[in-house]
Amino acid sequence: QVQLVESGGGLVQAGGSLRLSCAASGSIFSSNAMGWYRQIPGKQRELVARIFSDGSTYYAASVKGRFTISRNNAKNTVYLQMSSLKFEDTAVYYCNAIESTTSNNYWGQGTQVTVSS
Repeated sequence: QVQLVESGGGLVQAGGSLRLSCAASGSIFSSNAMGWYRQIPGKQRELVARIFSDGSTYYAASVKGRFTISRNNAKNTVYLQMSSLKFEDTAVYYCNAIESTTSNNYWGQGTQVTVSS
């Protein structure tokens, strides 16, 4: 079992920055693939960024160059640094973990990010 707790969401003006954090517990964090998804009402949850156990990363085209995902294995925490935020980045952001031993998916409770135009 993996437990995920997000923090860092809020209201920001377009062009501003926010950093989301996700604290994980319950499994060997360093071997898990971690990611951030986002969802707006009426739409499917979409993958924003992912970081693998070897440190390699993936970004959705819509955020590439503006968002940075990173992890601190000593703190069992994954981060999403969001810069040059746009109105269309407004969504609930969810932390995701893919447990390496079982390939099970786990989700945090979500944190709201609102970008005012």
